[in-house]
Amino acid sequence: MTGQVPARIANILINALKGGVVPRAGLEYITVGRTQEISAILRDIEMIEEGGASFRFIVGKYGSGKSFLLQTIRNYATAKGFAVVDADLSPERRFAGTKGQGLATYKELMKNLSTKSKPDGGALPLVLEKWISGIRTAVRMRGVEEGEDFDEQVEREIYEVASSLEGMVNGFEFAKAVVLYWKAYREDDAALKSNVLRWFRGEYPTRKEAKEDLGIHFIVTDETWYDFLKLFAAFLVGAGYKGMLVIIDELVNIFKIPNSITRANNYEKILTMYNDVLQGKARHIGFLMGGTPQCIEDKYKGVFSYEALRSRLAEGHFAGEGLRDLSAPIIRLQMLTQEEMYILVEKLLNIHGGLYHYTPAMTQEDLVYFLTVEYNRVGAESHITPREIIRDFIELINILQQNPEKKAAEVLGDNSFEMARGGISEEEIHDEFREFEI
Repeated sequence: MTGQVPARIANILINALKGGVVPRAGLEYITVGRTQEISAILRDIEMIEEGGASFRFIVGKYGSGKSFLLQTIRNYATAKGFAVVDADLSPERRFAGTKGQGLATYKELMKNLSTKSKPDGGALPLVLEKWISGIRTAVRMRGVEEGEDFDEQVEREIYEVASSLEGMVNGFEFAKAVVLYWKAYREDDAALKSNVLRWFRGEYPTRKEAKEDLGIHFIVTDETWYDFLKLFAAFLVGAGYKGMLVIIDELVNIFKIPNSITRANNYEKILTMYNDVLQGKARHIGFLMGGTPQCIEDKYKGVFSYEALRSRLAEGHFAGEGLRDLSAPIIRLQMLTQEEMYILVEKLLNIHGGLYHYTPAMTQEDLVYFLTVEYNRVGAESHITPREIIRDFIELINILQQNPEKKAAEVLGDNSFEMARGGISEEEIHDEFREFEI
């Protein structure tokens, strides 16, 4: 219940939402709507657990709840026993580039590796320790006592996991690194452990250095990072996880690349991932990619500018207004209804009251009036988003809490205070600035 939100989580929620960003914790306290979309993605997660793979684009305009949905799924997946890696694309992080941008994305993904026991990222050492610990426990349960024979049996099991990876692209080198980590664990060699972790994270700048430190004449590069993600997915299942979920947001940063060849190279990488999923070449792995409608559909610079992707992703003849195919690769987020927004602001009001130890004076009529004010603004019908309403609402309840003599109707007045973002008509926004946001 919202009244039982821990103070730390309540503080994170209120501060993050006021700043217009998605909190990484406590989303379960404020999730409303999106039941169909969440159900569709949860079915994908079940399929990944069974050895399949999935690929989805989550498409919605800025502030529509796209990143919120991705974070909700991330939290659900880690709670279910999946490992999740996530990253936001940027000019420095892409799928491919001439300046190591693909590798930079891989590094960010590995830095943010999250599990149930380490939900805030940085879980790679924990994953490796858990894997070794699990193998040792299994050997011990077979009645083998600690000693030379015990170590031999553990090593045999570890080599079995490693050899199962060798058939995959770059699997031999990955398997060598896995065995090296076991060696470092057994001998309590902190330096070797650290070097193996660096290698897994893609932090070795040259093959020469990797060869000197580890005897592995191979490193993660712009060309090989995606193969390594697939290897990690296979390894994670061997380590006792259900699978791997890869969440990548801000696809708009590919759309913004000025060079058409560079954009095409990035879309080609997306196509490779998409084809691998559809053709069964990827297992125990799922991809969720978040973007705005324009960065997907724009026929000059968006995902649909790459014909091979457009032909695979474009909707058929029957989906349309009111009819959605939620098994399609693109999930388009509908705006939350006014009823759902009412439930959300009511939850936020209770959380705010609990955080600052006061009983909110806002009535049901006040909440309805607030939403009426928001939805009646010029341009609200086509441009207002949950993010803007939430920011306005937190500002309102902050003012009311700090000025207890004021009533909500007084602050709202005659609808005169500006919306978080003005209602400019679509025609007035120049194409160059359509995706720009302060």
